[in-house]
Amino acid sequence: MNAEELHHLERCVELAEEALARGDRPFGSVLVSASGERLREDSNRIKTRGEITAHPEIELARWASKNLSLEERRGATLYTSGEHCPMCAAAHVWAEIGRLVFILDAARIRELSRPGGVSFEIDAREIVRRSSREITVIGPIESLRDRVEALFR
Repeated sequence: MNAEELHHLERCVELAEEALARGDRPFGSVLVSASGERLREDSNRIKTRGEITAHPEIELARWASKNLSLEERRGATLYTSGEHCPMCAAAHVWAEIGRLVFILDAARIRELSRPGGVSFEIDAREIVRRSSREITVIGPIESLRDRVEALFR
């Protein structure tokens, strides 16, 4: 991880903090072009929108598929505070965003989440691996893990 990538990941943590402060789940994501330009960012809004699929990762995949060429999407990176859920991982694959970089892995998110929520025993790596797309998945990022874990406590 270079300094620029860590900067994008730190922004994901800030977005997750903002989401938590307004009553949403602590997830934040940033979409970055191949040249390093921050294209779009979002955070979880399932409570404030009253829409269970209002995850930042799926919102960014939707935006990318509508606003970027296939070549631009394949060169882009989606940075996120937490590994994609299966829904978001599938959207990422469909949008063909070239890289996924996450801080906290899905297994740890499941451990830290309150009982009773929806959970799957499959992670983004597995969904990407089983897809027909070439997407690089990087994570967890240990240097920021404690900051994200603290948001779930």
